[in-house]
Amino acid sequence: MAYLGNAPARSFISFERQVFTIVNSQTAYTLSHSVTNENDIRLVVNNIVQEPGSGKAYTASGTTLTLSAALTNGTDEMYCVFLGRAVGTVNAPAASVDTAQLAADAVTSAKIADDAISDEHLDPTVITGQAAETSIATDDLILLSDTSASGALKKMTRANFVSGVGATASNFFQAVNTGTAATFGHGSSVLVPFDAENFDPDGVYDPSSSNYKFTCATAGYHFFTAQVQQDTASGKSRQVATLFYKNGSDIGNGSGVYWDTYNNDTFGDSAIRTTAVVNLAVGDYVQVYFYQTQSDSGNNALKTSSNYNIFAGYRIAQ
Repeated sequence: MAYLGNAPARSFISFERQVFTIVNSQTAYTLSHSVTNENDIRLVVNNIVQEPGSGKAYTASGTTLTLSAALTNGTDEMYCVFLGRAVGTVNAPAASVDTAQLAADAVTSAKIADDAISDEHLDPTVITGQAAETSIATDDLILLSDTSASGALKKMTRANFVSGVGATASNFFQAVNTGTAATFGHGSSVLVPFDAENFDPDGVYDPSSSNYKFTCATAGYHFFTAQVQQDTASGKSRQVATLFYKNGSDIGNGSGVYWDTYNNDTFGDSAIRTTAVVNLAVGDYVQVYFYQTQSDSGNNALKTSSNYNIFAGYRIAQ
């Protein structure tokens, strides 16, 4: 019968044959080609075609041929004919896959290892124009573009931010005196008993009688203010001052006032307020002392009331 167009090509296919060298007491042999199973080969032993299958003469998988019984070298002969070959799957050669071979969006997040992408492969402009966050949780992660490092992205948490950038004040407190008495001797500094707190969310002030002190929990510069009021007194002259002590020593920052009275005139309550900025390390502590001198006897007591005596402070910078 005639064909329209080109005549189909004709060719002859020869099945490949493999001859085995018999090894005594051996039932496993290696095939020269991988097969799917025993039905892909015809095994002939001593010119007799063997029946394939489990429990039969032989099985095969991959390149392993397994006989149900061993043969004897010099007595037995064996060969096989490959009726079909399994198509093996192999990896593509290194550097053989180009961008053109990948479909758009073919690489999903499931195929990207954790922490496998460095900042050099990230576009720092991806955060430009994004809506600003109105609040940041403690465990939120934040990406920042560092222009001094050629736009490199940096990961931060809220705790990484320097003091004062989007954060609330820390180490803040206010202590008062609610009635604990104190007597100020001539020419000496006496610890002022601020025995209660109006607020202290970070637990940095200790109002117990053995301490009356602020202890630094976060290092940095701190602002302090204190007011101490002495009760109504009489005398010819008097000098008083409110002082800050750091770790038990006067830091030389205080305020004072000097009175010169005549003929035992009585002068009113003396309230002295002072402020200071102190650089503290974690564990440093600050206390308030009151100093006074007088030329004769008089009332040297603290005016006990939370309205008159206040010690407060907070961290202002790193």
